[in-house]
Amino acid sequence: MGKQQCQIVAPVALLLLGILGILLLAIPTDDMKEPPDYMYGIVLDAGSSHTAMYIYKWPADKQNGTGIVTQHTECHVEGGGISSYAEKQGGAGRSLEACLNQATGDIPKSRHQLTPVYLGATAGMRLLNISNPMETDRIVEEVGNKIRSYPFNFRGAAILTGQEEGAYGWVTVNYLLENFIKYGLVGRWLSPGRETVGALDFGGASTQITFVTQDAVENEENRKVLRLYGQDYTLYTQSFLCYGRDQVLHRLLAHLTQSQGYERSISHPCYPAGHSITMTMGKVFDSPCTAAKKPAFYDPQAAVTMVGSGNYQHCQGNMSQLFSFSHCRYSQCSFDGVFQPNVSGKFMAFSAFFYTHLFLQRTTGIVVASPAQLEKAAHSVCNMSFEEMLAKAPDQKSRLQDYCAASIFVQTLMLQGYGFDELSFPRISFQKKAGDTSIGWALGYMLSLSSLLPGESVGLRKALRPEAWISLLFLFAILLLVVLGYLLFNNLRGKKGDSNVI
Repeated sequence: MGKQQCQIVAPVALLLLGILGILLLAIPTDDMKEPPDYMYGIVLDAGSSHTAMYIYKWPADKQNGTGIVTQHTECHVEGGGISSYAEKQGGAGRSLEACLNQATGDIPKSRHQLTPVYLGATAGMRLLNISNPMETDRIVEEVGNKIRSYPFNFRGAAILTGQEEGAYGWVTVNYLLENFIKYGLVGRWLSPGRETVGALDFGGASTQITFVTQDAVENEENRKVLRLYGQDYTLYTQSFLCYGRDQVLHRLLAHLTQSQGYERSISHPCYPAGHSITMTMGKVFDSPCTAAKKPAFYDPQAAVTMVGSGNYQHCQGNMSQLFSFSHCRYSQCSFDGVFQPNVSGKFMAFSAFFYTHLFLQRTTGIVVASPAQLEKAAHSVCNMSFEEMLAKAPDQKSRLQDYCAASIFVQTLMLQGYGFDELSFPRISFQKKAGDTSIGWALGYMLSLSSLLPGESVGLRKALRPEAWISLLFLFAILLLVVLGYLLFNNLRGKKGDSNVI
């Protein structure tokens, strides 16, 4: 490279370095003060077994448009879900205090009044609403009054339908995977052209399946159309009440107790051999999900002992009786007469699906990525003694006796119920989080209610704050003038040198 070329390249390099420098300075970082940069939102996920609080944040200049919403912090409420405080005046509201107090510290004070708070209750409250609607209304009012006592913008407490829970979970999954839009270069939101991912949720009292389908949805109750970022999505979604983990275990206890004549000692094929647990009859039959199995006359305080026999085949046989595959008035069904088209595409399984899958892999060493591996892992767990499981998962001591039943339930639900097979099952990803954000319906719920999911497509948006763009353009102009002046000066000096030579 000649001397004159070097003289030209040097200022050009200086120009590029200057532009890069201002770009780096203009990009927001976590070290910047958040009050002027971020807005916040809170969702209280009032599940059947417990309540979780999630705080989300997004760039303040995207308040009424598209913003990158991320999870800021989370808090898990001590004790059971709010439905467990039926007939316990004030208990549900008090249970939320610790997490709401945490929220006042996690969110900058200047944003408190602008922070929307939503409480969504799911299957636990749906069940309570069946058995005691007056207590349901009282608890919803109680928790609402508690939230109003904090310096946030309370937007309401509601009991979600099963279909809403499933749809919001699907929104969360695909939003976090950037399947709707993603942020591209030059500050433009782009449609990535990706296929969406189905959502499989397994809570304490219900389970949900939601996915995009091209097939006709024969039951309108299962059909939901969402318009997001200018794109229509036709969803199949179904929620099965009483098929959540806790309620399935209750239903299995009730089934075994009934089938063995309501004796005071019941053989439980899904419990580890020799392991026994004593409980009251009321605990077995205290749910609307077990009402059909309840004896006409019984003492709720009477003790019943469940004695484990650790038999995979017997456990599977009893578990399958909790499903009905015998009747269907549609072209095809999953179970219990519910229409379902064939599963298609990729899926993400979360909540108790994730924890069951993790336990199977952790205790058996089997990579559960196919129907055969799922069956093999479940068989292995069901044949383990309580001591063997305890040695491999000591942190799960209180739940160990239930993993055989939970594993066989997942196996029956996914393979016989939903119809996953050797081709489709490997396309399920079992996840707890996507990045730093917990997967569930809460994020999708807040995005929808706070209008952070536009129905129409989003055009060009600036990636930088306006003052950053102004500074960038000003610097670019100054550097461009300097470079042009420098080149002109060199050119004139070169000509002068040539004339002196002559």
